[in-house]
Amino acid sequence: MIYQGNAISLARDDQGIATLTFDLKDESVNTLSGAVVQELGEALQALRGESDITGLILTSAKDAFIVGADITEFHGMFAKGEDEIQAMLERVHGIFNSLEDLPFPTVSAINGLALGGGCEVTLATDFRVMSDQAKIGLPETKLGILPGWGGCVRLPRLIGADNAIEWISGGTENRADACLAVGSVDAVVPAESLDAAARDILSRAGQGELDYQARRAEKQGPLKLDAIEQMMAFETAKGYVAGKAGPHYPAPIEAIKVIQKGAGEERARAQAIEASAFARLALTDVCYNLVGLFLNDQVVKKKGSQYARQSAPVNQAGVLGAGIMGGGIAYQSASKGTPILMKDIKEEAIELGLKEARKLFGKQLERGKLSSEQVAERLGNIRPTLSYGDFGHVDLVVEAVVENPKVKGAVLAEVEEYVSEDAILTSNTSTISITRLAENLKRPENFCGMHFFNPVHRMPLVEVIRGEKTSDAAVAATVAYARQMGKTPIVVNDCPGFLVNRVLFPYFGGFSQLITAGADFQRVDKVMEKFGWPMGPAYLLDVVGMDTAVHAGDVMAEGFPERMGSLGGGGDDGRPQSAIQVMFDNDRLGQKNAKGFYAYEEDKKGKPQKTSDETAIELVKSVAESGRDFSDDDIIARMMTPLCLEAVRCLEDNIVGTPAEADMALIYGIGFPPFRGGALRYIDAMGLEAFVAQADELAAELGALYAPTDKLREMARNGERFYQEAAEA
Repeated sequence: MIYQGNAISLARDDQGIATLTFDLKDESVNTLSGAVVQELGEALQALRGESDITGLILTSAKDAFIVGADITEFHGMFAKGEDEIQAMLERVHGIFNSLEDLPFPTVSAINGLALGGGCEVTLATDFRVMSDQAKIGLPETKLGILPGWGGCVRLPRLIGADNAIEWISGGTENRADACLAVGSVDAVVPAESLDAAARDILSRAGQGELDYQARRAEKQGPLKLDAIEQMMAFETAKGYVAGKAGPHYPAPIEAIKVIQKGAGEERARAQAIEASAFARLALTDVCYNLVGLFLNDQVVKKKGSQYARQSAPVNQAGVLGAGIMGGGIAYQSASKGTPILMKDIKEEAIELGLKEARKLFGKQLERGKLSSEQVAERLGNIRPTLSYGDFGHVDLVVEAVVENPKVKGAVLAEVEEYVSEDAILTSNTSTISITRLAENLKRPENFCGMHFFNPVHRMPLVEVIRGEKTSDAAVAATVAYARQMGKTPIVVNDCPGFLVNRVLFPYFGGFSQLITAGADFQRVDKVMEKFGWPMGPAYLLDVVGMDTAVHAGDVMAEGFPERMGSLGGGGDDGRPQSAIQVMFDNDRLGQKNAKGFYAYEEDKKGKPQKTSDETAIELVKSVAESGRDFSDDDIIARMMTPLCLEAVRCLEDNIVGTPAEADMALIYGIGFPPFRGGALRYIDAMGLEAFVAQADELAAELGALYAPTDKLREMARNGERFYQEAAEA
């Protein structure tokens, strides 16, 4: 043994081949923390002291090779400032360069995921062999930074500027066949043949058949592009990537600029350019929030895993109600391998559900994601039925009938008679109390909410709602099933609107008050889209459906009359209280009947496209009490304050367990701008004292919807935050 550390071991065999193995103790995956990188430097130093070494193999003892840098260290590291970040990068460059400069050939044997820094360390070796099941990639731009350990320098020289730009700006994970096609790896073999393939490459390099020195010279010299080729490669890419990334995500464009600036430089200068850009991006709010989002996602996944471990897998599911939503749920279950019974009382509803599932599988076939055989197999996981005949074998049922408490209650009581005593019943309701729906059940402990978001196949979030009598076993089974479906479950407690809709409807309340005060709804949409929302509030209401919004608004008004009473129906004087109500009263339901705040026409792909509509504009004017002008900042404050305050209240009321879960639910459920980190990170960024002052000023004019809680005021006085990592750093 040449070297033994906590994460790295280095040994040599009788032929003089050294093997450096990554195997981080007490962890399921390898990451490149500061300590692991230091060990890598020490191991390479020890290797240079050895004589008669003929080659080096980098390998991993885990299922994955290296999943990247240790992101839990990022906030603390980045808080030290630009100089410290650059110094860290220079240290890592020095270690990776020493690997690249070893006086014998080197090869990486990539057995599983090699991402971020894990990919970059393999780029420093002369050759790479890859398991046919492995993936490699550089996802740093998804965290608001760019590859800073040589990825922007070595990858373009290895696979060409065009391919490198696509990999880096997109942050993609790339399969083995794609890697071999562009030349990022030299061979793809079954996992059991990796070591033999790596040794074969070293043998051929040692005999002069493969020129590893020429490989190094190519990676360390300028990119072989003339001025015209550079202009075409980089300027064209900038325009395309800017259009896809949008104005709030600077990292993809910055990565292209780094590759461009370093194209004509040798290794040292190109790495300095990369390090400088990385350090600047690391200090941005976007990077801070995207790193925070990643850490929050880990919290949510860990909690989901803890719940799921308490439950056996769901082997057979059932869904009641076979319309678009039921068909979407059936598709999602079947596509991930869990058979599902799809029941309805009408043949035409069954056919509608099957049509939805067939359409979604058809799209997978068109995109090459599935073969026709796989589509047939997965469609076979959906069994339509008009009876409860086989429900005795079902582990979990999702009720997805009309959003009416009497209908849902009757259907749930009915199916309870046909399922086994330990089967779990769930309701896909967006507003109705789970405790209320459990009143007529014989086994309320086996019942909880399972709120999917529409469209089911695209929206990652599932709210798992615990009623007063819901057991831990019911929650665990429902979380396990959501995870089997490829969804992100977040467990919340029962209340009107649960978490996501309870937080969303004060946002709509802020919108209604703005319109009543005379704001132009189309301008409000543009301001909030510029702020980062995927669509403005009027457009979002059209997508949700005005009938759904009015129903949910009534539920919220009943549940929280002091704050949300205005979200209910029309006023006593007969005049509608809100623009939402006036749209509903005039049968403008949104996209579902092609007219709402906007008019809709289908494009060539059958997708609804919005256009301005004079009738809607005139109807909205009928509820405006004045023609007041608002600045962009005024609009943002009046829209965001009630949403953020309701998120605070949900945390204080224990509807949701942690700030991480609250923020991830809003990002996954309603498209809260990810680069802003979530509602509670948004408050942290503003500062609690400043946020409370803004809310108080608005509450004086607009009422209880804008009033801070006592606990929030106390947090502001004490200088506290919802997330402590920044303060600790």
